[in-house]
Amino acid sequence: MGFEAIKRAAQNYLPNMTKFLRDLIAIPSESCEEEGVIRRTIAEMEALGFDKAEIDPEGNALGWMGEGSRIIAFDGHIDTVGIGNIANWEHDPYKGYETDDIIYGRGGSDQEGGVVSAVYGAKIMKDLGLIPQDTKILVVASVQEEDCDGLCWQYIHKEDGITPEFVVSTEPTDGGIYRGHRGRMEIRVDVKGVSCHGSAPERGDNAIYKMADILREVRALNENTATEQDEIKGLVKMLDPKYNPEHWEDARFLGRGTITCSQIFYTSPSRCAVADSCAVSLDRRMTAGETWDSCLDEIRNLPSCKKYGDDVKVSMYLYDRPAWTGLKYETECYFPTWINKESAAHVQALYDAHKALFGEKRIGHESAMHLRNRPLIDKWTFSTNGVSIQGRYGIPCVGFGPGAESQAHAPNEITWKQDLVTCAALYAAVPMCYKPENRTDDVTEYRAGKTDTRFAND
Repeated sequence: MGFEAIKRAAQNYLPNMTKFLRDLIAIPSESCEEEGVIRRTIAEMEALGFDKAEIDPEGNALGWMGEGSRIIAFDGHIDTVGIGNIANWEHDPYKGYETDDIIYGRGGSDQEGGVVSAVYGAKIMKDLGLIPQDTKILVVASVQEEDCDGLCWQYIHKEDGITPEFVVSTEPTDGGIYRGHRGRMEIRVDVKGVSCHGSAPERGDNAIYKMADILREVRALNENTATEQDEIKGLVKMLDPKYNPEHWEDARFLGRGTITCSQIFYTSPSRCAVADSCAVSLDRRMTAGETWDSCLDEIRNLPSCKKYGDDVKVSMYLYDRPAWTGLKYETECYFPTWINKESAAHVQALYDAHKALFGEKRIGHESAMHLRNRPLIDKWTFSTNGVSIQGRYGIPCVGFGPGAESQAHAPNEITWKQDLVTCAALYAAVPMCYKPENRTDDVTEYRAGKTDTRFAND
């Protein structure tokens, strides 16, 4: 079967893909509220003749094509973030609109468009007889990613018992093939104080002032250099062989780690009293060489944390919010860093498919190309379900998806119709381009590694 036939089939399905995506956008689907889009996806799979379409106990939609024992999976999270301040939107984020080139609305790029392309990519495989006899295709519309990326695949792998040969993430990649990304952690710092009347603050111990000292040093971690003169050496140090001798090259590929304060809380008896507690949430992005323990310890070892001693507690958040089905599947908020080797068989399958279909450079609508003057094989800036697929479990993962990272979580979100076609075509070609005989056990270039929970498998 020729690649031109695949491209024609994908182009012919554009009206169907456009309608499907606009239907999904029109159904609000924030994390843990995805029932409507899950059922709409199941309906589309059934209408397209999937061999099986089912909803697992967590609420993920699983669509199957083929009868073989080898599983090639395509994952796209079906949930979205909220809309934020509606005044920042020029049009209704759920009603949306379309032109000849774009589709507007919440979830178009991040990342219901990826689900649409994967569903139709599998349909094209079936239409054109592209599924090898020993292979089964799995399309996953996964839930709760925006709340807790990778939780869905913890459930799919550990509870549903599914272990694909490899997974294609359909998160937006700006026309690129992505082989990894930084990890992240959600860290909480709690500080104790002692309340007193605000007219005599010296009688108390203001927890907000203590936290202010700590936050100045957290900011220094993110902004400082790593010279001898820096008492608090910045996270940029992990790009230096002196501080990261084993993984500095991987860190330079991924980019440096970052940290920022994302939330702040306090308790106080009243507005005319000294605050007796203060807490913050820290969003910590981790590059290669940074670990669960190192990220917690760097906060605990800040001068102010040491100064305030037992009044400071540094911990990691636990996620325990129920899925839309009511299932509660707890996990710690640790999302490991991962990178695949560029030479890995599953990465090369996407590269070979892209080369045969479109050439060796990124493609896209002319209005998107200012984002795409980069190597075809690269990495994400943000985090994906790959933190569990590859980061926790070592299941090979690679990314190629419609839309742009810059559209994620932004008002006036759009995606490009051309990307839907491009991705559906490439997905359809992946099984015929994959060479299982080239698969090796050392596809991982870097992986942050084990967790301390019941979900760890090694």
